[in-house]
Amino acid sequence: MHTKASAGPLAGIKVLELGTLIAGPFCSRMLAEFGADVIKIESPDGGDPIRQWRVLKDGTSLWWSVQARNKKSVTLNMKDPRGRQIAKRLALDADVIIENYRPGVLEKWDVGYEQLKAENPATIMVRLSGYGQTGPMKDLPGFGAIGESMGGMRYVSGHPDRPPVRIGISIGDSVAALHGVIGAMMALRHRDVTGGRWNGKTGAQCVAGQGQMVDVALYEAVFNMMESLVPEYDHAGVVRERTGGALPGIVPSNTYTTRDGENIVIAGNGDAIFRRLMLAIGRDDMAGDPELARNDGRVPHTDRIDGAIQAWCSTQDIDSALAALKAADVPVSKIYSVRDMMTDPQFLARGMFEQHAFSDGTPIKLPAVTPKLSETPGTTRWLGPALGEHNDEILHALGYDDAQIAQLRRDGVL
Repeated sequence: MHTKASAGPLAGIKVLELGTLIAGPFCSRMLAEFGADVIKIESPDGGDPIRQWRVLKDGTSLWWSVQARNKKSVTLNMKDPRGRQIAKRLALDADVIIENYRPGVLEKWDVGYEQLKAENPATIMVRLSGYGQTGPMKDLPGFGAIGESMGGMRYVSGHPDRPPVRIGISIGDSVAALHGVIGAMMALRHRDVTGGRWNGKTGAQCVAGQGQMVDVALYEAVFNMMESLVPEYDHAGVVRERTGGALPGIVPSNTYTTRDGENIVIAGNGDAIFRRLMLAIGRDDMAGDPELARNDGRVPHTDRIDGAIQAWCSTQDIDSALAALKAADVPVSKIYSVRDMMTDPQFLARGMFEQHAFSDGTPIKLPAVTPKLSETPGTTRWLGPALGEHNDEILHALGYDDAQIAQLRRDGVL
């Protein structure tokens, strides 16, 4: 039995997920991690494609155990009007609907925002798509990679003498998902201060709060992360370019290679930190140079400063470099692989890995839920469910009996 605290701050919030792959499911995953009751609708024909992505165990992705944790899986054939009817009933009963189909798909299924709002004015729908719900590109397909490209991230990623590179994860989808979570929280707050949750059973006996649509475009979510890109170009005509491991205009902040071939990130861009860094690497001359005392003075000397740091790193192995710079209170880190993370004292002290087991008893570690809340922390209640695992439970709650559920299953609705 969960207490209010252990159940999470979103206990009692009902979420319906109509989406596949990353952006929409990651958004609802975070809500589920903090206690929301998330029902995920999947196609009976294989379900969410992410079930078969990357490394598999017994035919199911290991990623699925994380991306779908704490969710309930219901299979519905949305081509069948009975499937659409069930989906609409679930949507009208939900506090938040999260979807990441192309604009117009939900409207064809009669579960679009305006259609639901007409019956439930408190409807909150988070819509994640490549280009948003409006504009000349709204109907085009757009994955995270496209959002990263159009939103500006790819243009500044990589080395100046080579084509742009991608980050090794689907960062565009994940950034959009986080924007969706923020939007959902703000919309819930607005709904509650304008009346509260609509209840279809009591109807006129309650005052429905004001719902709204949260329109998240993947490219705009990425664009929102691009720091000073726009004002620098508009005011000064500066186009930020690729700079490899360095952070342009913030000096020094770069990646350097140690004697044993390891890579180390050193961020000595604070004025006091820069002085400590230079003293630590034996460059008292640079530590005391008034021209280098402030960041704006260091920027014209970026190559000279980076050269001095790299020359020192070339004389150190990774452990000695880390020890010396940490002793000098300089922000520094080895570039971690997952192998490094799994044994790192900081990761372990913070409880960043959860031990679980699959239904056959096979142990599996998952990343811990973040952020960490002191009073109402998130939790993993169960791993990603089997396809349609919760069909009977959800349909019984809607009033279907065993015979009706069996008929829907025979007819291919489930």
